[in-house]
Amino acid sequence: MNLFNICSLVTLSILILSCDSKKEEPPPPTVDVTEYVIKPQTIPIVYNFVGFAESSHPVEIRARVEGYLDKIAYGEGQIVDEGDLLFQLDPNQYEAKVEAAKGEVARQEAILENAKLTVNRLKPLYEQKAASKKDLDNAIANQLSAQASLQSANAQLLDAMINLGYTTIKSPITGVADRSRFREGALINPGTNSLLTTVSVLNPIWVYFSVSENDILRARQQLAEHKVLFPDPQESITTPKENSWEVEALMSDGSAYEHKGKVDFSAPSYNQGTGTLLARAVFPNPDANLRPGQFVRINLYGAQRPNAIFVPQRALLQKKGGMFAYLIHQDGTVSPQDVELGDWYGNYQIITHGLKPGDRIVVDGINKIFPGVTVKVTGDWQESKKELSENESGQDEKK
Repeated sequence: MNLFNICSLVTLSILILSCDSKKEEPPPPTVDVTEYVIKPQTIPIVYNFVGFAESSHPVEIRARVEGYLDKIAYGEGQIVDEGDLLFQLDPNQYEAKVEAAKGEVARQEAILENAKLTVNRLKPLYEQKAASKKDLDNAIANQLSAQASLQSANAQLLDAMINLGYTTIKSPITGVADRSRFREGALINPGTNSLLTTVSVLNPIWVYFSVSENDILRARQQLAEHKVLFPDPQESITTPKENSWEVEALMSDGSAYEHKGKVDFSAPSYNQGTGTLLARAVFPNPDANLRPGQFVRINLYGAQRPNAIFVPQRALLQKKGGMFAYLIHQDGTVSPQDVELGDWYGNYQIITHGLKPGDRIVVDGINKIFPGVTVKVTGDWQESKKELSENESGQDEKK
């Protein structure tokens, strides 16, 4: 083969290879996805706090007289009724004082009776000028003095009887009685160590929780911007009116307490140490399932977020510097869209910027796509039964 033929073959091969390289790559296959269409809705806001339970009516049972403790008459840790005997102090010395006071009253009654008789005798004698005016005046003065002494003796008798009554200590309310601070035979004094036990009303029960200043200011700003709606336009989280804030308590195992509460109090000033405002909810507690000192999580219901834009959390992807979702365009292609996140709403994420009503985003199949790929929408995204249940039971506003 001559040189000309060899050059021709080389040139032909280059042309063939050049033509092959210019062939277009086949388009990537379409990806099946489900879509979620942005539809603004008014959704509830649930504020979360940590609270602790406290008796709605705790009463300290204290000794008011000195004496030896004769008897502890109640079951420690048990429910006692109003008027039930709790403690009995030794009453002997107080019974003796009552008897002595009664004797003094009887003596003063006798002195008064004699003074009255004297006055009655002198009055006719004075009228007959058989007794002087001075004698009659002295008799009347003695009668008045005897009346005053009798009144004083009656007061001493009453005081002695009251002190005797203090040796029998009864429950002033119906509630759960704490343990006794003393045992039988102990000397009880009405001073600083006079506390015997505590009786606490458990139904209803109070739950206190603290709201930070930042949360209050944020809520006020959102209210002013019409981003949230409160039960009453004049209300805030910490100024309850007509019990319009409903409260749910969650136990330590995550279960919901069976009764709902109402906010009925907020402190008039902030705690300078913590920068929080103390609020209180009252709960029915017929079975005493909530006990004083118990910690619970508080969900506060009543506020709403109007025209909220939210998307399934699974439709969002993380990137450096933020989050994004894939928008579906009219031609079926997708592109990433940066979004700014608000709070959680169950299994959804509230979007504050980046999406608008009518936008379509990818949910299922999001891990198979990339910018510019063409997708085939197989239907609207639907929550699973598990997700739906979690969303209904866990609509929380993360703070």
